[in-house]
Amino acid sequence: MIRVLLVDDDPLTLELHGGFIGRLPGFEVAGECTGAHAAIEAILTRPALDLVLLDMTMPDGSGLDVLRHIRARGSAVDVMAVTGVRDAEAVRQTVGLGVVQYLVKPVTFAVFADRMSQYRDFHRRTRASSGPSTQEEIDALLTASRATGTIRLPKGLAADTLDRVTRAVRDRGALSASEAAELLGMSRVAARRYLEHLAAAGRVERAARYGGQGRPEAEYRWRP
Repeated sequence: MIRVLLVDDDPLTLELHGGFIGRLPGFEVAGECTGAHAAIEAILTRPALDLVLLDMTMPDGSGLDVLRHIRARGSAVDVMAVTGVRDAEAVRQTVGLGVVQYLVKPVTFAVFADRMSQYRDFHRRTRASSGPSTQEEIDALLTASRATGTIRLPKGLAADTLDRVTRAVRDRGALSASEAAELLGMSRVAARRYLEHLAAAGRVERAARYGGQGRPEAEYRWRP
């Protein structure tokens, strides 16, 4: 069981994310903190913690303060930033301090579940063997680690729109660019750019859809 510490100064957010975790197999809430100081104490005194969902803005300190302090004290606990902060410098600093993911609020359950599933695979791989790793095992671990990391979007793509497109494909199972455009109220060209980005990232599979006259249409299928 993966033990998760929730850190956020908003009680509603703690309740929401706690409910999300309760719906995911293999995870349990190990505790909640509403401030930076309490989070630092909890992380350093609870060695059984596996993962911290960390807000970046709290009344008594920032998430960056928490990360710097626990890393300086030798804690290697995995941390996911879950925050409304979108500043590029903040993202860079948190990544430099070893966060495995950076989620921007508000987070939908679909996105939350997807990132936690990726983390579960990463967690399993890191603890699968205590002995020396083969090159194949190291490659698999690095792949899992990259899957949990923040994906830098190409210029012109927005994270919130990408989440909408991702949810649409996941919910429907498969969509063409024209179907996604109609469903989400955007241009076909824009929808295709987001779908191609998901295909390049390995999140969807591109295939030809035949039917009717003319050239086949590209279909984007969700990869579970």
